[in-house]
Amino acid sequence: MKILKLSPYYFPERISSSHLTEDLEEGFVRAGFEIEIICPTPTRGVSEEEYERYKNVKYEEKYEGKIKIHRFSMFREGKNPILRAIRYFWVQSVQKRKAVRADNVDMIMGGSTPPTQALLCGKVAKKLSRKQGKKVPFIYSLQDVFPDSLVTSGLAKKGGLLWKIGRRIENRSYENADRIIVISEDIKKNIMNKGVPEEKITLIGNWIDTDAVKPIAFEDNALAKELGIADGKFRVLYAGNLGLMQGVDTLISAAKLLKDEKGIEFLIFGKGAAEETLKKQAEGMTNVRFFPLQPAERVPEVYSIGDACAVLCKKGTGGAGMPSKTWTIMACARPLLLSFDEGELKNTVLNAEAGLYSEAQSAEKLAENILKLAQDRAYSAALGEHARAYAIDFVGKERALSRYCQTIKSVVEQ
Repeated sequence: MKILKLSPYYFPERISSSHLTEDLEEGFVRAGFEIEIICPTPTRGVSEEEYERYKNVKYEEKYEGKIKIHRFSMFREGKNPILRAIRYFWVQSVQKRKAVRADNVDMIMGGSTPPTQALLCGKVAKKLSRKQGKKVPFIYSLQDVFPDSLVTSGLAKKGGLLWKIGRRIENRSYENADRIIVISEDIKKNIMNKGVPEEKITLIGNWIDTDAVKPIAFEDNALAKELGIADGKFRVLYAGNLGLMQGVDTLISAAKLLKDEKGIEFLIFGKGAAEETLKKQAEGMTNVRFFPLQPAERVPEVYSIGDACAVLCKKGTGGAGMPSKTWTIMACARPLLLSFDEGELKNTVLNAEAGLYSEAQSAEKLAENILKLAQDRAYSAALGEHARAYAIDFVGKERALSRYCQTIKSVVEQ
């Protein structure tokens, strides 16, 4: 079975779901699938040296040729949203031109970044179906919901022109897909309320490899030593995208409320569109430190530095996605500090007794929870142990990969 993937980002680029992509590739190859990937020159989060090296790399193979990667030249991605949108459309136009030439394709798989990716995949699926004289299905992996994310980030108003355009794109995306894989019950309910039939949806939550991601004792943590992070204080950690919807400003506001608590410090690992704004917000604060985003292989070291780890969102955005970092934090046996909307994430963490909850953008409540954990280290450690146990029992990698492979086989056979 041959899968065609049209990817806006690919290794050595690192995005929040990179480890999921790598695990899926491994699982697909084990299941006997072949994968052909069409992607642009890597640009996001890569060094100048890597960018230059990959400029001339047009073709690669992995897993003894079971995975074939076709790259094409593309200018670097910047922070300007208009230029990024132009780049996305340019990337997709090249991908379409190359994809319709592919041979012996059994299925197309695409994600929800950028929001127009499903439109592209749907068009390619139709063209290849006509070319090959058989149905080439499209499976849509939905990690977040557009245009809900535009509204909650303040980039569009519900009922406005941009929102209406987004809703048309969203509806057409769901129509184009033969199966939609969602990562949470909240997202499933969201799209069913928009008219997507339940039989078209498969729920497969994101996962974590608990053998590879495990807690590291502070005295053995090489990253902490490299960054000059000392032991002794209660460390509240955030790692990930510093974007418009992540709510990291709430964490900094909580740090400001706790500025006189000398035994608590805040460590923020990441980069993104709101990075400079957040650093300006934290200007002059001695209890907040910023660090660069780390490569995937160092993620266990990153989260193990924290005594508690934050999962945040802007109010109203929590139903548009399920943060995959949740499972990584849990696998590292760290308690979660949720500043999030009501919903599935809150219920999961509280039922597992794996952390504390406060409503999204409530810096006061978040600060209270931080202080509670800092003042009772034994309680904090117990929550972390519960988190690790939950990750092992319910969000293991092999179970999720098996469900993905079963879903793909069933869709292609139908």
